[in-house]
Amino acid sequence: RPLPAALARALDAPALTRTGRALALAATAFVVAVAFAGPPEADANLAPWALFVTFWVGLVPASVLLGPVWRRVNPLRTLHAALCRLTRTSPAGRRALPGRLGYWPAAAWLTAFVWLELVAPGRSDPRAVGTLILAYAAANTALAWWFGRDWFTRGDGFEAYSSLLARLCPLGRRGDGTLVARTPLTGLMAGAPEPGLTAAACVLIGSTGFDGITRTTYWRDNVDPSSVPAGTLGLAAAIGAVAVLYVGALRLSARLTGQDPAALPGRFATTLLPIALGYTLAHYFSFFVLEGQTTFILASDPFGTGADLLGSTGNRIDYGLAGPTLTAQVQVNAIVLGHIAGTIAAHDLALRGPGGTLRGQLPVAAVMVALTCAGLFALLSG
Repeated sequence: RPLPAALARALDAPALTRTGRALALAATAFVVAVAFAGPPEADANLAPWALFVTFWVGLVPASVLLGPVWRRVNPLRTLHAALCRLTRTSPAGRRALPGRLGYWPAAAWLTAFVWLELVAPGRSDPRAVGTLILAYAAANTALAWWFGRDWFTRGDGFEAYSSLLARLCPLGRRGDGTLVARTPLTGLMAGAPEPGLTAAACVLIGSTGFDGITRTTYWRDNVDPSSVPAGTLGLAAAIGAVAVLYVGALRLSARLTGQDPAALPGRFATTLLPIALGYTLAHYFSFFVLEGQTTFILASDPFGTGADLLGSTGNRIDYGLAGPTLTAQVQVNAIVLGHIAGTIAAHDLALRGPGGTLRGQLPVAAVMVALTCAGLFALLSG
């Protein structure tokens, strides 16, 4: 259903976009400045908390509730526009982005980021965080200067991540750009399959699953948490296991229904997004609610000068905001409901195409049940 005209105009106002991008650019510059000029200790510096908690985890609810927010405020788009003006280069770039790449660049960036978040030594060092932000910004701005602003849509890992999750948002757009209110799963059915989308979804599910595995008693008792090779192999194995299960199930389904085994995984890739959302909410809910308070506390004295800008200096985390009972309820419901939504979306998508028989849907349903059980096992073992 179309939104009221006044509300649609307000949401699409250019001034809102400019303000959002200016604030996002200023916030990014501020975090980088704090990373290099603030306290050297990770637990006293705002930058690691702002990146790994407030931004990375907070981007999920923001995108699901508000739509592709990072595309709207992406500071790299602002830097790219300024670079194009400075070099008198067209924003369309010097060379068209090859269509065969699809979401593969974003999947690669996301894989690199989750490795840095979960495995890399010294990942919380403020100076390393500042360097990471600058390197990522420089690389993607340069790639957008060469391939054009369309690079951000498929190549910027964070913008692609936000836009994919936004397919679950109750706000969307029709083909003509009209803002509409819709049922959350409607966005999963829109658009043609794109290369790399399956890989991006598997990275999101596998990395979150790996994070859960590292919290289990078995992992803590048998694996050195500081071992980079073990962590790297574990992360790769988790992502690979999700990919093998999913692609294998879709290829089996294709054979059972007489469809193209190579095409089916891409066609159903968006049905993994509710599962990815469920895994993310389950594993990061308490982390975001509790540790996210640290960002606000440290923001009051970002450079360690004794300031109290927000009146929160010296505050402690309020652990009552996400107690064990609430956390357990959110975790179980997020995983179960995410997989139910994914199953419904897969069933609906199957009925829209050829070979939409119950027999052909059984392998997909089996994989989704397996992922549900694996997610619950990781939570209960943590």
